[in-house]
Amino acid sequence: MKIFQKPLWAAAEAKGEYAMIRPAVSTDLDTLEGIYRSAREFMHRSGNPSQWTGNYPSREILLEDIASGALCAVMDGKSVHGAFVLKPGPDPTYAVIDGAWQSDAPYAAIHRVAGDGLTRGVFHECVEYAKARWASLRIDTHRDNLPMQRHILREGFVYCGVIRTRDGTERLAYQWDAPCRREKQA
Repeated sequence: MKIFQKPLWAAAEAKGEYAMIRPAVSTDLDTLEGIYRSAREFMHRSGNPSQWTGNYPSREILLEDIASGALCAVMDGKSVHGAFVLKPGPDPTYAVIDGAWQSDAPYAAIHRVAGDGLTRGVFHECVEYAKARWASLRIDTHRDNLPMQRHILREGFVYCGVIRTRDGTERLAYQWDAPCRREKQA
């Protein structure tokens, strides 16, 4: 059976509801673990088997993100279809870059973006939410995560260079600055 995928906002609109993002709560854990499992499976099928290995992010990491208020749930009506972490900088993994950031403005970092695989538009909603709150955003992804690289660039981020995670693995790093910020620096 083929599953019809439609943008998140169209699915909500068809039900007379709207897409929304809210802080994740502990009662979301089972759903979030399923979403991250789906994302890991998608990464493996897409030629990116080494970015999220094992059971990453673990239940403990998700609970820490919930407790800190950083984990966000992307919803279509009453159902959670995606998740991401939005944390104010500075992010220690972004302190050293082989390249150069667009600016040194205060920023938020987007991490651990995942969708359930049934609904399109999760990343777009995540980025719109973050852009409405921050004038500068940073994000990184694995070199083998080609679908995410395309999404990141499509949302207006600029490739800045290579950073290393805590375990020393490389990630491609991107930054988005609001247009008014870019004009002031030019």
